[in-house]
Amino acid sequence: MTDTATTPAPGPPARSYAKLAADESREDYSLRYAPHAFRRWGPGTVAGTALGGIAYLADFAIGASIVFAYGFTSGAAAILAAAAVIFLTGIPIARACATYGLDMDLVTRGAGFGYFGSTLTSLIYASFTFIFFALEGSIMAQAMHQAFGLPVEIGYLVTTLIVIPVVFRGMGALAKVQAWTQPVWLVGLALPFLVLAFEAPDSWGAFTHFAGTEGAGAGFSWIGFGFGTGIALSLIAQIGEQADYLRFMPARTAENRRRWNLAVLAAGPGWVVIGAAKQLGGAFLAFVALEAVGRTHALEPIAPQIEALRPWLGGLALPAAALFVIVSQIKINVTNAYSGSLSWSNFFSRITHRHPGRVWYIFLNLGIALTLMELNMFAMLGKLLGFYSNVGIAWIVAVAADLVINKRLGLSPPYIEFKRAYLYAVNPAGFGAMVIASTVSILAFFGLFGTGAEAFSTFIAAGLALVLCPLIALATRGKYYLARPNTVNGPGVEVADITATHTCSVCETAYELPDIADCPAQAGPICSLCCSLDATCGDVCRKGSAAGAVILPMPSVRRV
Repeated sequence: MTDTATTPAPGPPARSYAKLAADESREDYSLRYAPHAFRRWGPGTVAGTALGGIAYLADFAIGASIVFAYGFTSGAAAILAAAAVIFLTGIPIARACATYGLDMDLVTRGAGFGYFGSTLTSLIYASFTFIFFALEGSIMAQAMHQAFGLPVEIGYLVTTLIVIPVVFRGMGALAKVQAWTQPVWLVGLALPFLVLAFEAPDSWGAFTHFAGTEGAGAGFSWIGFGFGTGIALSLIAQIGEQADYLRFMPARTAENRRRWNLAVLAAGPGWVVIGAAKQLGGAFLAFVALEAVGRTHALEPIAPQIEALRPWLGGLALPAAALFVIVSQIKINVTNAYSGSLSWSNFFSRITHRHPGRVWYIFLNLGIALTLMELNMFAMLGKLLGFYSNVGIAWIVAVAADLVINKRLGLSPPYIEFKRAYLYAVNPAGFGAMVIASTVSILAFFGLFGTGAEAFSTFIAAGLALVLCPLIALATRGKYYLARPNTVNGPGVEVADITATHTCSVCETAYELPDIADCPAQAGPICSLCCSLDATCGDVCRKGSAAGAVILPMPSVRRV
């Protein structure tokens, strides 16, 4: 590596972060690469924390709404088909996030979207977190109303406020909450099905012949299958919340390789195995309770829980069911609020060049979620999720296509480059594929191309994104992945080199090598966040002869 001796020495620090933004024990490297020094949890702990976040009961409501609308055969087929798509697309994304210590937004930047191209996906992801926070909060408010007589409007506020202290404290607090509540959740999840196995053993057989509540019929319908799959695929962006934990996975070594691979598979795409089982289980509980409580209440998870537990617990069925629902919703909504704060941080840091700290965006995300709850979005569940899935699947499939196809064909760099200093603003490969795929599928969703296309709009989105991402990359010859070569820390390096720290010339804080870029404007190394927040440099590093300058006095890097 060569130094630029003619460049003047950098002056005093140009930036000092606000107290909350500078405290990484709370900030959790929200806009950065997660350094190995911070990844102090083992593979099992990270996986357990990530899986603890899928305790949500929206799966119960989603599964019930699909089966009630389209019957058991079409509904079950839709749930399983969606699970297969989510699992397959989640594998490469989970491995990339765990390997490179990056969240979903940073992976998206380098996987075909570009620095500003992924700004739109930050909004898509943020909307996922507050939509599902609102759904889960509505379910929790319903439980508190039945158990304590609390008006649901006040329940919405309570379910919003209760998560703030945990989310404010970051990953350490989240890991403890997930671990401490897991036994209660597991017992509460299994008990209703155990009761029904003894008290109503014939109910499962009757459920498999259920024709729905809207005249769909018990047989298979392609239209019902398509619509049902679209609703279930709204959960595809859940891989982003799993990635928010997976980025803290320790480095894979020869000693932990098997445990690491299993943990990433289980905590990444593996969540959908449990999720699909919960959707079918929730539909089953709603079916059993349908005659007793009616269709509206059967779609609210608290009522089927009470009906299932009543034969064994009698008067204690209500408090037991309420406890399970409340614990479940706290477990998932701390994750929704945490992931939302990360996504909003990523979005606003690029738009405003300011970063007050992740924790402030908790309140923005929760404010939007609370508004949706007060507007009773639970009543619009099916239509809302069906629309959202068209955009979510186009994004996720485009990223997966880049990781699986483009990188193997050499159309995309073999590693994930997330730093502004090396990226074009927009990469048409992934970003273009997502925009085209989601636009066409949304038009189909609103019936422009007929009923068949409307039912299968999410399949249209997935197919177009899968095909267009490599085609656009091929047509552009991968030109828009790197604005200039990263000669400092490009392809994967050995852990010994990665963990060497280098001091940012702007904030004078030491960061590990993957978080550092060479900056001609500062005449020295710059961390990825200071680079993102710089509004005056004019991207000089990507222009003229300065683009080729390597000014970091770093040790030689061994490629792997």
